[in-house]
Amino acid sequence: MTPLDSFDLAILRLLQRDNMMTQREIGRSVNLSAPSVQRRIRRMEAEGVITANVARVDPDAVGLSLTIFVEVELVSETPVDIDAAKSRFRDAPEVQQCHYVTGDTDFILILVVESMAAYESFTRRMFFQGGNVRKFRTFVSMDRVKTGVALNI
Repeated sequence: MTPLDSFDLAILRLLQRDNMMTQREIGRSVNLSAPSVQRRIRRMEAEGVITANVARVDPDAVGLSLTIFVEVELVSETPVDIDAAKSRFRDAPEVQQCHYVTGDTDFILILVVESMAAYESFTRRMFFQGGNVRKFRTFVSMDRVKTGVALNI
């Protein structure tokens, strides 16, 4: 991977705020030509620095107003069992984020669902029917104070 220089970092900061900016606008902001900006963006995409260009959607606007954090502890922690849990959580559409963590808890999940009934259905499918879950602990978000994906670069 090519080391990132100050121009790359400046471009990334701008794209994290608004990835719909034109290359000309970015170039003006970072003092580069539009073709140079385009080359740098393509290189960072090819090297996996930029992993996606997506639209952030307001969960309330699409009826997914409930954010839930779940600590999951597995019964068995063999590499095969951990990989199976990772795969199941990765494939679940309700799971917005899944982190394999250290400590007493094996996974922390962030879910976005429309209701507690939807969450109950998720728990039955993923924790009770799926097996290998010793216990899980649920935290319901009362307010989304800050959410984001931008890195402090």
